[in-house]
Amino acid sequence: MELHHLVTGGAGFVGSHLTDALIARGDTVTVLDDLSTGRLANLDQHKSSPSLTFVEGSILDVPLVNSLVAKVDHVFHLAAAVGVFNIVNNPLASLLTNIRGTENILDAAHAANTPVFLTSSSEVYGKNISDSLKESDDRILGSPVTLRWSYSEAKAIDESLAYAYFVEKQLETRIVRFFNTVGPRQLGAYGMVVPRFVKSALANEPITIYGDGTQTRCFAHVYDVIDAVIAIAFADNTIGKVINIGNDFEISINDLAKKIITQTGSKSGIVYVPYQQAYGDGFEDMERRVPNIELINQLVGWKPKRNLSTIIADMSAEMKKSL
Repeated sequence: MELHHLVTGGAGFVGSHLTDALIARGDTVTVLDDLSTGRLANLDQHKSSPSLTFVEGSILDVPLVNSLVAKVDHVFHLAAAVGVFNIVNNPLASLLTNIRGTENILDAAHAANTPVFLTSSSEVYGKNISDSLKESDDRILGSPVTLRWSYSEAKAIDESLAYAYFVEKQLETRIVRFFNTVGPRQLGAYGMVVPRFVKSALANEPITIYGDGTQTRCFAHVYDVIDAVIAIAFADNTIGKVINIGNDFEISINDLAKKIITQTGSKSGIVYVPYQQAYGDGFEDMERRVPNIELINQLVGWKPKRNLSTIIADMSAEMKKSL
């Protein structure tokens, strides 16, 4: 049966890939995006398709949100203020978008009895540097006035709101936490590390590392992530659950830069910029962030298929088109 989905933030990096996948399933999609960080070009492949309707607007526009949610079978809520630079530079707007916008979506969905798929972030774990972060693990955060953590706070409130709607109002909700999703269409403009590094490497320009580069991360290919989203969204055993989506291969930022230089045949050097210089006084970062992905494998049988080399190759190939 053909379904009609609303994808908020559907012109963004992950949202546009999700839109591709839903249309490929044979479904129809309405995208709501204010184009603050999304790009219409991400949806060009569907320009003449009757399966896509694009609406330029905000999740803060309550009448618009209510009217769109009432017409669809399913809501994928991806619209959010994203990127460390964006959060630190525009904390108030980011908080309002991430909290009030989600509240608007959940209110509308409850009124229409429409299932909601909420995308959250590994940022909710804060400074917890456990070997393998499980969905039930504690959050460890800095001071509320360290704006670095405002995104973490907002996403945690989003999750609490969605879970409360599930428990108290029996709204069908699913919550996922993305761990560093990367791949084609991602921009480095908001502090995203892999596209920044790849772009610099292809131009043989210095690669800038914030901090000393010993911090570690895990990167998941957006194609794998979308496979996970689709599997979770249409499974009955995922309702009311919080589920990590990520790749558990861990690499330091120093080694990431070296790997990108080697793989792209770049002549780039590496330069280091202190956090204070990049982000301002009082900025904090986490030393490592590794997902535990046992739950998603148990529930829907998902594991990542694509490695870091594939991610770098796919991002390089896309970036070379615009050089």
